[in-house]
Amino acid sequence: MKRLHIHIAVDDLEQNIRFYSALFQSGPTVLEADYAKWLLDDPRVNFAVSNRGRRPGLDHLGVQVESNQELEAVQQALAAAALPVAEQKQAACCYVQSDKYWSVDPQGIAWEAFHSLSSIPMFGEDQVIQLEQASACCKPSTSDGAS
Repeated sequence: MKRLHIHIAVDDLEQNIRFYSALFQSGPTVLEADYAKWLLDDPRVNFAVSNRGRRPGLDHLGVQVESNQELEAVQQALAAAALPVAEQKQAACCYVQSDKYWSVDPQGIAWEAFHSLSSIPMFGEDQVIQLEQASACCKPSTSDGAS
């Protein structure tokens, strides 16, 4: 089963945690000094906020899947839509190690399709994959260094 993923960069993490906890009527599932995530079933969403020095606002959208087969199906759908797609295996970002595919929609909004493999003790940094018009979260870059 798939879960919609939304990641928003914020300037005041505590204020946003209070707001979204009230909105979702639930505290964060993951809470770190620079990051909070709600894994909700109603609505079925992986909603995250972070204050890691990015411009406040929508950072990226995504689809979280539960298996490698579902991840490959999403990748094939992106490729069939003739969108740019970049693969990222064993990415360490947002306190999770994941296999991912990144794309960018026609408006330039970054989309992440990912299968979470395990929790890790740090926010981490994806290696940024350069996609046309991409923004950048734990965002891709296949340049030599981490973003």
